[in-house]
Amino acid sequence: MNKKKSLIFIVLIISIAVISTSSVICGTTFCHAGRQIRIISLSPVITEGLYLLGMENSIAGVTVYCQKPLRAKEKEKVGAVVEVDVEKIISLKPDVVFAMSLTSSKDIKKLKDMGINVIIFDIPKTFERLCEIFLELGKSTGKENEARYIINASKRKVSDIKKRMSALPKQNVFIQIGAKPLFAATNEFFVNDYIEFAGGINIFKEAKSGLISREEVLKRNPDVILIATMGISGEDERKTWHKYKMINAVKHNRIHIVDPDSICSPTPVSFAEYLEEITRIIQK
Repeated sequence: MNKKKSLIFIVLIISIAVISTSSVICGTTFCHAGRQIRIISLSPVITEGLYLLGMENSIAGVTVYCQKPLRAKEKEKVGAVVEVDVEKIISLKPDVVFAMSLTSSKDIKKLKDMGINVIIFDIPKTFERLCEIFLELGKSTGKENEARYIINASKRKVSDIKKRMSALPKQNVFIQIGAKPLFAATNEFFVNDYIEFAGGINIFKEAKSGLISREEVLKRNPDVILIATMGISGEDERKTWHKYKMINAVKHNRIHIVDPDSICSPTPVSFAEYLEEITRIIQK
């Protein structure tokens, strides 16, 4: 993966949506009696959330990164998260566009100038805030009851896992979510909750920036390294880390490649499900 693609990936995986309250549709729900509403989603996690809420038939377009569920791949493509095809979006005549805060402000302005309602999304820092996102999405689409049911079930599962892990020895964990440049999850990102809920200690939790050096990783000596990068770069990174024989994670063969979509773009449901996998790895 070249440097540009790697940077784009880092942007995508740390930019999960949280619904802004600055825009609403007919109060808190859609009001288009007698016809199917039309939604454009510019966020993979929001697309997946819409499917969970039973809004599949309302989705008129998604980004090329919206891969889950598999049926989302069949939807019209309107660009990426950062760069979108404004003309294509307009042609699909949406009632609302769910956009990320990293989407071009010029493109957002063009859409708004055309009278299209755009709801902007920000970045969550915790699993709790991730659940709040989902609830707001439910309220915005008239699916509040469904959203609350899903959130409560996910929270119960997460709570059960946390209780099981609370009495186990803590493991020092490094989650790598970028290769060029090297990027770690800090407490500014909900990925930190994966580590702590699974009974681990995030060695970069208090780092001022996710941009780090290999030397700093060596100094902090993780017991477990989780690599969440796209494609062949994950395997390349694992081979690179194995060169550093002094790291505990290398000594005990505890370097694992994890699914970047599952760990970095979750709904409350997929967070709870993948937490089981992270727990298994960390407590192995």
